[in-house]
Amino acid sequence: MNGIKLKFRRIILFILLSIIIFGSNLTASTDRALLLDREALDNLQRQAFMYFWKFGDPDTGMAYEADFGWDQRPISISGTGFAMASLVVAVDRGWITREEAVSRLLKITNFLLKITKPEWHGGFPHWLNGKTGEPFEFENGTDVIDVVETSLLIQGLLIAREYFNGPGSESQFRDEATRIWKNMDWNFFTDFQGLGIFWHWSVSRGFLGLKVKGYNEALITYVLAAASPTYPIDRKTFQFWYQSTNYRKRTLFGYTINGTPPGGGPLFTAHYSFIGLDPKKIADEAVPDGYFIRNVKQTLSNREYCVTHAPRDNHYSEQFWGLTACQKPNSKYDVFSPLNDQGIIAPTAALSSIPYTPHYSMEFLNFISTRLKDMVWSWYGPKDALSLKDDWVSPHYLAIDQLPIVLMTENYRTGLLWQLFMNIPEIQNGLKVLGFFEPRLPEGFPEAVITRTLRGAKYRDDAFELRRHPDNGMYLIPYYLKDAGKINFTLVESRAPNESEMIKLSVEAKAGSNTLNLDLPMGDGRLFILTMFKPDGREFTLPIRFY
Repeated sequence: MNGIKLKFRRIILFILLSIIIFGSNLTASTDRALLLDREALDNLQRQAFMYFWKFGDPDTGMAYEADFGWDQRPISISGTGFAMASLVVAVDRGWITREEAVSRLLKITNFLLKITKPEWHGGFPHWLNGKTGEPFEFENGTDVIDVVETSLLIQGLLIAREYFNGPGSESQFRDEATRIWKNMDWNFFTDFQGLGIFWHWSVSRGFLGLKVKGYNEALITYVLAAASPTYPIDRKTFQFWYQSTNYRKRTLFGYTINGTPPGGGPLFTAHYSFIGLDPKKIADEAVPDGYFIRNVKQTLSNREYCVTHAPRDNHYSEQFWGLTACQKPNSKYDVFSPLNDQGIIAPTAALSSIPYTPHYSMEFLNFISTRLKDMVWSWYGPKDALSLKDDWVSPHYLAIDQLPIVLMTENYRTGLLWQLFMNIPEIQNGLKVLGFFEPRLPEGFPEAVITRTLRGAKYRDDAFELRRHPDNGMYLIPYYLKDAGKINFTLVESRAPNESEMIKLSVEAKAGSNTLNLDLPMGDGRLFILTMFKPDGREFTLPIRFY
């Protein structure tokens, strides 16, 4: 009986301490805030998916790049890769049936297998004409095969192949997907030199000179090339990927980032290859602490440029940020970054970055879906781009911007696409061939990247900005241990007298990456200190702001 009373008193104490820490409005407002986040993401994902589902090409089932008002709309090869992966999300979330998804997938694979030609060597052009199956004119001509676009197509194809694992039409789809996968002759696109992969091949003019090297959106190209069951490249060919000034450690707007171009580059480079590749699971000698930390810092750096360093008449803010490739006035397209800022924000930049910066991405979503809704929101979610500086909004959606919102949001919420893709044996073999390994992390809170703020002339650490996960309602804090064991935590408010302990926790943790789940009411942004105590006497601290 005494034990029961003691347990009850501890529960009451925990609730009271939670009230002290997080405020007294714990029920209606807290629950409503969580439900609003969940509803906002549900609506965003579904509306963005409908761009492909309702507006796709009726002849081929594929994704239009956009509706430019041309007589024939161009079909996007990479956009179709994103679209096929989005069918997985749509089925898993109950928006469409498995039968509807597989029917659409078979329409796409039937078309791709019908139009492919021996001189394409298994690749596809940047854009296609859905009526004729011929390459749509794009920059370099009308007969150019684009290896990176093809890679993004195959990435989505393999994700769908892994998910739709049933008999009948699902088996037929897997067979057709595998044929497309096996047809791609990656060795041909090296020109059999073993020194990198060429980006473009023209049937009439040969290789056009540009090779695929990083850091950019094309990491997936080399992983797929090494993973190929028919025409695999070797590790020597892959080494060309690193032969660029774009793969350097740089300190940009307060953050030291591994493997980054000058200025940090556009944010789509942290999205496209990571639709399937789980950045938490891969590292290399250039990025030894892993691509997740790298991508978090790139995103924070991009945001910090917008908030602190961009021209004031761009009207960026803590809730309105994110530079990437998108449309600009007169239906033109450009690649925006801190080194090429024209005052144009693409919603996909912040929204597709939600696995890396969930709180800041949700702030952006709330801002554009309320304050800017009449300006930017339409049938399929936010339009492709907008400028408050010029009072301009793109009249279009782009498949390569809209659909990554669906996919990266799902990876944040469930990790579904990462799990599917990383579960493919060929992919695991390809990563092994190329020399990728599990991130080399120090003990403590390495993946909880702390936001840095400019104070005077120097950047200083502030805190890990944390928002409750929209689906389980928990505050999720990653930590890393060399050895398994019992770990103790304390959480205190930094302004509390003598930093007196407010909450104590003990958990059994495994060696490697772990997550501390805190079931707490919504915070108000005040600063707290989380301390981890190891059995060997070492301590690790993390400043946190809960929202």
